[in-house]
Amino acid sequence: MKAEWRPAVREVMREAAEAENGGSGGFNYRWEHVAAVATLAQKLARLTGADQDVVEAAAWLHDVTKRDGEEHAQSGARFAAEFLPQTDFPTQKIPTVVQAIADHKGLWRDDPLTDLESMVLWDADKLSKLGLTAVFHFTGMILGRGEAITTEELLDDLSSAAWQSRSAESMHTEPARRAAEARLAAYERLLSGLERELQGEDLTTR
Repeated sequence: MKAEWRPAVREVMREAAEAENGGSGGFNYRWEHVAAVATLAQKLARLTGADQDVVEAAAWLHDVTKRDGEEHAQSGARFAAEFLPQTDFPTQKIPTVVQAIADHKGLWRDDPLTDLESMVLWDADKLSKLGLTAVFHFTGMILGRGEAITTEELLDDLSSAAWQSRSAESMHTEPARRAAEARLAAYERLLSGLERELQGEDLTTR
């Protein structure tokens, strides 16, 4: 009997995330990121009419080979093509999962994607890197390196993500475009508020 695909994709991703984290415990950025992408992708699938099985499987597996670096989208697609047939995932939907994973690379796009499931996964992946979620995820990742860092240095790191506006401009679906705009604004408000506090600009005589 083949394994149930939902627990199977989550488990194989958890194993990959733990391996990438070096078994060190603490904040596991990869797992937190993928879990956030899976939540966003499923919601976007419902809002856009994308195939929910395809989107869910692709979301959980999109970074399963992240340790391959820039080639992880292609290697992740190959992994999905080999792994999903071992589960009860609908066989006819596997090529669409594979394509979505292969298409998710890049922080922004000059040429929009055309397949709905690929668009949904791409949007969910980049949307998870914007807004308050990004602040907590990036902070956890930076602190998890175990390097000495000051609040000012952390703020500089968080403020240097100039690619975020390009990601927001590259969103494919209308719900993701609206959310990206709101998340960028929230991100900027939080960082500017922190800067004001650090500089004591909230201290007044009245």
